[in-house]
Amino acid sequence: MQIDLNADLGEGAGSDEALLGLVSSANIACGWHAGDAKTMRQCVRWAIEHGVAIGAHPSFPDRENFGRSTMHLPPDEIVANVLYQVGALAAIVKAEGGKLSHVKAHGQLYNQAVKEPELADALCEAVRRFDPSLKFFGLAGSGMIDAARRAGLTPVEEVFADRGYMPDGSLVPRSQPGALIEDEEQSLAQTLSLVRDRKVTAIDGSTVPVNAQTVCLHGDGAHALEFARRIRDRLQLEGIAVRAVA
Repeated sequence: MQIDLNADLGEGAGSDEALLGLVSSANIACGWHAGDAKTMRQCVRWAIEHGVAIGAHPSFPDRENFGRSTMHLPPDEIVANVLYQVGALAAIVKAEGGKLSHVKAHGQLYNQAVKEPELADALCEAVRRFDPSLKFFGLAGSGMIDAARRAGLTPVEEVFADRGYMPDGSLVPRSQPGALIEDEEQSLAQTLSLVRDRKVTAIDGSTVPVNAQTVCLHGDGAHALEFARRIRDRLQLEGIAVRAVA
């Protein structure tokens, strides 16, 4: 058994280099919700040094609210916005001698794409036009995965160590109680259930089946680095290898 561990980096947390020694995939902020050209370049260099798969982490144009504001933009604008951000990171990756591996939307762009097929299709269309060999990270079992398949992309089904789940398999909105799991033991137990047992307990107590291919470890939490070490050690103890999705 194996699993990919991914982290969102370049967002100002200060633990990026250390996290890259623990994860197998990195989603690097492209400047629209966090980061800048200098941060992107440094994260790319660290990722290459650690042999970590490099992904672009585009967002809505919403730096003021860290990409968490709801926006309703025309599909053509979404395609242009994503192309702009992915292209910027890809240029840095190429200049540093690396290879871009995947794309994962950030924040509300990601959350809305789970529920809005037109937005998910626009995201995937941008990735397809840029490079159809890039993998597309999306919420496991959601419409994002269907959109990636429609676009001829390789979807990677993502689950979350520290987020609460709704009975339909979507994430609990951050505005609601239970959205974030603060207790490390609970996060660890949820991660093992997702990876080993392919299921998660929703906030109403129901069991939701999931196809976990990659686990997101948020890099901006107060104890992100400590938890990443704990989950990596526990996976090793369980005989589960940590590898980027081939």
